[in-house]
Amino acid sequence: MKLIKPRRPIRGRRSKGKAPNSAAALAAANAARAPKSAHEVFELSTQDRFVRGLIGMVGVLVVAFLVNILVFSHIYHAVAQQNLRNDFREQLALATAPTAEVDLNNIILKQGAAVAVLDIPAIGVHEIVAEGTDSGTLRGGPGHRRDTVLPGQQGASIIMGRAGAYGATFARLQELKPGTKFTIITAQGKQIFQTLGLRYAGDLTLPDLQAGESRLVLLTARGAPYVPNGVVRLDAKLISQVQPAGLRVSSFINVPREDREFGFDFRFVWALVLALQLLIALEVLAIWAFNRVGSRGTYLVFGPLIFFALVLVMDQTTRLLPNLL
Repeated sequence: MKLIKPRRPIRGRRSKGKAPNSAAALAAANAARAPKSAHEVFELSTQDRFVRGLIGMVGVLVVAFLVNILVFSHIYHAVAQQNLRNDFREQLALATAPTAEVDLNNIILKQGAAVAVLDIPAIGVHEIVAEGTDSGTLRGGPGHRRDTVLPGQQGASIIMGRAGAYGATFARLQELKPGTKFTIITAQGKQIFQTLGLRYAGDLTLPDLQAGESRLVLLTARGAPYVPNGVVRLDAKLISQVQPAGLRVSSFINVPREDREFGFDFRFVWALVLALQLLIALEVLAIWAFNRVGSRGTYLVFGPLIFFALVLVMDQTTRLLPNLL
């Protein structure tokens, strides 16, 4: 008969650390192991959604800016050119096209008024030239600097154009070789010019004009598209009959900085601020409507409004870019 040995009592594993020695310590330990409250979870999710929304908004603005400058700017230029062409054709037919900085009523021409037709077949340019060279005016095409005479008149004339956005009118300006002929039509008839050559920063300037001579400078940015690194000037001389110069109110001294090469126009920053406020207000209302009526009604009502506000923001943003970009 075998003797059965008594089993050893089963002992639990000793926990690591010290056991709570009071009711307060036990409550603190239980609180540390308890899951986060619903309020804390809601706060974390709200912060996370805010950060994601902010990143999404910045991403949308960047994409909208690129689409505007690469696509819509050229559409804007085409529409503006058609309107300018219609206006200038009518003025030529009625003999009311300007020959000076003032119109027939001695009122200073407004920024963007059509003054000439520039035709350079060698690089595919056929553009209406407007009065003024600030960023807003050059969105519609080349601009004539106010402190210079009109092309073909006795003296020196300057026409500036963009190299990348809004039609990229003068993007191929550096392809023109000396001796190339082109024409400009003004109220005084067809003016024929012949190119002399290109000038870059640091190059010698041309000799002073003599009495009875007329010269034209076409000016734009040089470098890669949308990434300019300087200015290029194309000089040309008039080989047709010189026309008398009209009245000029502006001079080199009083030409504003935004009308000079690579000029920045900060006069309409207030419009950009208002457009941004409108965009933010519409987005806040859209979020509120999304929580109340759902996605379908929100997209139907606020989609077009937000798109319109976004277009306004991008339009005012491009006004702040250099005028030759």
